[in-house]
Amino acid sequence: MSLQQSKTQLKVSILVSDLSSAGAGRWGGGGVRSFLLAQALQKLQYQVEILGFVFGDEPAVIPQSEIPVSSFVGYNYPKFIVSASQLLKKLDGDIIYAMRPKPTTFGLSLLKKLNNHRPLILDIDDWELSWHGGDKWQYRPSIKQFARDVFKSDGALRYPDHPLYLKWVEGMAQNANAITIHTHFLKERFGGFYLPNGKDTTLFNPSRYDPQESRTRYGLNGYRILMFPGAPRPYKGVEDVLIALDKLNQPDLRLVIVGGSPYDNYDAELTEKWGRWIIKLPKHPSSEMPAIVAAAHVIVVPQRDTPAALAQFPLKLTDGMAMAKPVLATRVGDIPDILGETGYLVEPSCPLEIAEKIQYIFQHLDEANERGKLARKRCVEYYSIDAMTTTLGNIMQQI
Repeated sequence: MSLQQSKTQLKVSILVSDLSSAGAGRWGGGGVRSFLLAQALQKLQYQVEILGFVFGDEPAVIPQSEIPVSSFVGYNYPKFIVSASQLLKKLDGDIIYAMRPKPTTFGLSLLKKLNNHRPLILDIDDWELSWHGGDKWQYRPSIKQFARDVFKSDGALRYPDHPLYLKWVEGMAQNANAITIHTHFLKERFGGFYLPNGKDTTLFNPSRYDPQESRTRYGLNGYRILMFPGAPRPYKGVEDVLIALDKLNQPDLRLVIVGGSPYDNYDAELTEKWGRWIIKLPKHPSSEMPAIVAAAHVIVVPQRDTPAALAQFPLKLTDGMAMAKPVLATRVGDIPDILGETGYLVEPSCPLEIAEKIQYIFQHLDEANERGKLARKRCVEYYSIDAMTTTLGNIMQQI
């Protein structure tokens, strides 16, 4: 089917590997890349659906939205063949949009393409192998270990997205009709079209929220609030902010962490060591995040210089920009390009610099808030859903 046909006749099936609260279902689904792409495609008048697996005991997180979502129980090999078969029967889009080069997404999409020859787009918003050592990772088991990995019920090679399979599928990326990426690090590695994440700047609009009301609502009155509206992980540098707060030792400063980590017990480790500076807010639907961000005085995005950080576009950065908040971030990856001159930048893994910049921002809060207003203008122009829609529309015309 030609993409030159009326777009109202075309359906895009977006395939994700994980619809649980640890994957595309976090923040109620609405704030992650797959749902941002779906919103942009809907603005372009495509029909859109999202399909994905749920592994383990956690239920799928299906957001309340106009986007149809279908979830399938994910099993390990060999039973994953059943999971894959169920999903492939449902996968009927005129265009398939696979999220990340993983066996459970791009691998299955390639199988579908062999049968129906329909266009296949691969979106890469993370470097999966970076979690396993990147290019240095190798699978060289002993014969005994290989047998365990294959034949034991919990053997490593029974996991559908084992790094060995990730490496194989990553090597097939060029078989897509098009690749979309959201950082220059990924573009250098995989090529493709640069498509940065877009923020719903109508929802994330500071004129709709009163900061003081938000502080009251979320129990933050009386504090100067640094906010990290995401899931802490070591490479995200939250520890550097907490060390900075130790250095400043000012009792009214707090780091508010929103949602916490769905991956491990890293939150508990942070609280055990730096609990005096931390306020934890539970996870909220993405529609409530603007009201939460409104409560912040400063948004902190203290990424460390690691492959995982370089591959990612930190959505919390545009949370702060869209809400006209002063943003304190590190010179890592695309962050300086995204912020331009509208935020405050420090070197990564440098708590002393962070402490100095926090002190400066609160001593010059009027200046910082003016920068926040400029950040919103920049977000609307370059990093909004509307900007994402325009770029995606140009890409779709070239497929």
